[in-house]
This record gives sequence, C-alpha cells and structure tokens, in this order.
Amino acid sequence: MSDAALIWSYLASQPLLWLTATLAAYLAGDAIFRLSGRASYANSVLIAIIILGAVLWISGTSYQTYFEGAQFVHFMLGPATVCLALPLYDNLKRIRHALLPVIAALLVGSLTAVVSALLIGRFFGLDETLLASLAPKSTTAPVAIGIAERIGGQPTLTAVMVLLTGIFGAIIVTPLLNALRVTDWRARGFSVGVAAHGIGTARAFQVNETAGAFAGIGMGLNAVLTAIVAPLVLRLFA
Repeated sequence: MSDAALIWSYLASQPLLWLTATLAAYLAGDAIFRLSGRASYANSVLIAIIILGAVLWISGTSYQTYFEGAQFVHFMLGPATVCLALPLYDNLKRIRHALLPVIAALLVGSLTAVVSALLIGRFFGLDETLLASLAPKSTTAPVAIGIAERIGGQPTLTAVMVLLTGIFGAIIVTPLLNALRVTDWRARGFSVGVAAHGIGTARAFQVNETAGAFAGIGMGLNAVLTAIVAPLVLRLFA
C-alpha cells in the first residue's frame, strides 16, 4: 500500500496526469451523451464534471493541484473565444438582412441576463461582492472572469456560475424552444448563445449547423456587450 501511495503521490504531482484526466472525463461524458441518443439531459460537460469531481474527492486532491496540471485547457479558452469571429464573418450577409432583430435580441437578452441575476441576488440579500460575481454569468468564461475582477467580484465564483449557467441552458434549450414553437434555427441558436455562452453553443451545433453558427455569433456579441452593461447595471444595485 505504501508503494501504491508513493506512486500516486508522484503521478499526482505531474501536470500531464490532470490534463489527461480532464480529456478522459470529457471523452467518457461524450460517449454517454452519444449512448443516450444525444439527449440534452445527458450533457457531456456535466458528466465530465461529475467524474472529475469524484476522482478529486476520492483521491483527496485539491483543486489547486488539479488546476496546475490542467491549466492548458484554461489557457485554450482565450484562443477559442477569439475564434468566435469566424461564424460572425461567415454569416455577415445574413446578419445584415436581420440587423434590427439581432440588435434587439442582443440588447434584451444581455440586459435580462444581468438584471435578473442581480435582482435575484438582491432578493436573497447577497452582498456587493457576490452580486458582482453573478452579473457576468451568461458570458463566456475568460470574459466573465475579467469582468468580475474589474467590478469587484470573485473570479472563482464567477467561473462556477458561468459553468452552471451554460450547463443548465444547454439542457433546457431544446425542449424549451420546442415548447415555445420557435422553428427558426437562427433565432434558436442566437438565443442560446446569448443566454448560455460556449456550452450552449456546443449544444446548438449538435442540433443544427445554422443554429450553432448563430449561437457563436450571439455568444461573441454578448461577451462584448456584457463587458459594457454589467458595470453600469451593477451601479444601480450598489
């Protein structure tokens, strides 16, 4: 047992172990997602988080140790966010033809995401730091963390809220929009991109290519607008 403990201690200190564990957990989540017939409730990110959380808990590994090994994944969030310009460029003509609805949907969606979070937080008596952490929850993680740092929030808490928002949005988007009888793939994609950032966008691509492209557009535009809107709205709740 002592030899096994020594081997585990050595492996746990190596960066590649937790990077490999992260990728393996996602592959397992994706396999379960496919076996479920791509059901929205079997979200691959959620399953991967549960698997990784169980591994860290059983092994007694701290989040700090895990993050030091898996930070390459975090680093790649930046380039992935920049790549959001691609669907925007590819669909410029379609956006021009629906410019007013896109602007209206973006403004309403972004404001609703920020204001609703702050109203709920204020109702439950959260302090200013927690409110600042909640405000950018519907935008992509690198941007949300940057916004939270700038307005006095806790980046770690913001990252958790971003993750939960994306997973919840990805799970409910398809049944919700089906129930609302929204059939335009552009509208479906744009709405989930604005509300549920990258995880929602990934779900949109799984359902329809056009929806995925417009989800990427909504996600990118919302990231820019939230960086402007969140600090302004937060001042109203100060």
